[in-house]
Amino acid sequence: MNLAIDIGNTRVKVAVFNDEKLLHTQAYEKFEEKDVKFLFKRFSIQHSILSAVSSYEDSVSAFLATNSKVVILDTKTPLPIKIFYKTPLTLGKDRIAAVAGAVALFPKENVLVLDAGTAITHEFINAEGEYLGGGISPGIRLRFKALNAYTSHLPLIEPENIDYLTGRSTKESILSGVMNGIRFEIEGIIKEYSEKYSELKVLMTGGDAPAFETTLKSKIFAVPNLVLTGLNKILQHNVSLR
Repeated sequence: MNLAIDIGNTRVKVAVFNDEKLLHTQAYEKFEEKDVKFLFKRFSIQHSILSAVSSYEDSVSAFLATNSKVVILDTKTPLPIKIFYKTPLTLGKDRIAAVAGAVALFPKENVLVLDAGTAITHEFINAEGEYLGGGISPGIRLRFKALNAYTSHLPLIEPENIDYLTGRSTKESILSGVMNGIRFEIEGIIKEYSEKYSELKVLMTGGDAPAFETTLKSKIFAVPNLVLTGLNKILQHNVSLR
């Protein structure tokens, strides 16, 4: 069995796989040694992979190294995809994993990956398995915080699903501007790629993805555990090289 750990900007997500079958997934506000010990007690884990875009406790990686064959995802880790990014050393680990997950689900196809999290990212990988890059823009909460922090009178509000275009109060106007703005942004990105690449598969993941999955006009595949699936794919690739 394989253990995949994704330490993101706001949460830690873990998954246990038996080959490619997802057996267990869980999210944590903070992931500590006691948590990883519990997973090893519950499952017969042989290999593990850890990806971190923020800091993590050294005790977690030390436990993984002692109790399994572990891969710490970094710029030197062998990948099952071809990277054509101009600055690979700055490429986020979560972005790499999402693309690897997309290839695992739709091999030899043009795939656009949309990840709605702290930031909203899009990634494109072609049918030849070549990752060409993508884009990064602020996520929902970053946009709300920016409006509050960089203006004198706009309040900080929480995200809400809305069904209107015209806001009739300041709160509604902010919600319309942010939520509809992101929706239009995503639709525009999908349209541009669809016109350039035939038979495009569009995948959506990330903690804020449910806010847009039902409102987008384009056909998308919701894949909540795409990054974890990709980490498992990277882990399997590295195990096969040993």
